[in-house]
Amino acid sequence: MSGFVSFVSSGPGDPELLTLRAAQRLGCADVVLFDDLSRGPILDLVRPGAELISVGKRAGRPSAKQEHVNRLLLDHALAGRRVVRLKSGDAGIFGRLEEEITTLTAAGVAFEIIPGVTSAAAAAASAGLPLTRRLTARRVQFVTGADVSGALPTDLNWAALADADATTVIYMGKRTFPDLAAGLIARGVPPDTPALLAHGVSTPDERLERFTIATLAAHLQGAETTTPALILYGPLAF
Repeated sequence: MSGFVSFVSSGPGDPELLTLRAAQRLGCADVVLFDDLSRGPILDLVRPGAELISVGKRAGRPSAKQEHVNRLLLDHALAGRRVVRLKSGDAGIFGRLEEEITTLTAAGVAFEIIPGVTSAAAAAASAGLPLTRRLTARRVQFVTGADVSGALPTDLNWAALADADATTVIYMGKRTFPDLAAGLIARGVPPDTPALLAHGVSTPDERLERFTIATLAAHLQGAETTTPALILYGPLAF
């Protein structure tokens, strides 16, 4: 008899930002496969006796292969277990959710997706900023700053990224932001466009730093750090 998989969004890290449904699923799971950024106090909500399996991926560190994660999900579900796949932020945003869903669907395994607070919304809230502003920030866009090799993607929509009426959020973009900023400035984006660098959002290690896109690019040029962070730029009301 097949089990059931709950794709649970853990939010940015603070357990108080979990939904009630997410907390309930963690409390009744037989096995939890969790991302690196979902470890910590959130796992305290898992019932005693449940199996915890780390399947996180971090740049520059040994990481679980996606095929291995897919296989683990399938094996535990087919063994009749209640499986939680715990993903950081919102499961549907840069979380490789589709690949895991495809695996389950092909095997006829039932699943659900529990949405959560994405790190972008949490970062803006911590900074006291709206992601949209009437008349001056009509659109929000979430963009990955790295391709599978860790480099700046070559197929970026530069016109969208240079839109003065959009708030842009860059995930996984600290290493590539200097090149991204150079491309933006070359396409007419003012160098003094506000930018926010957000580390460890909603955790005790949270740090918010305000820059312009030019000064942030200079700050990150050659920086050696593996700490995950978000970058927001655009018409931010600093």
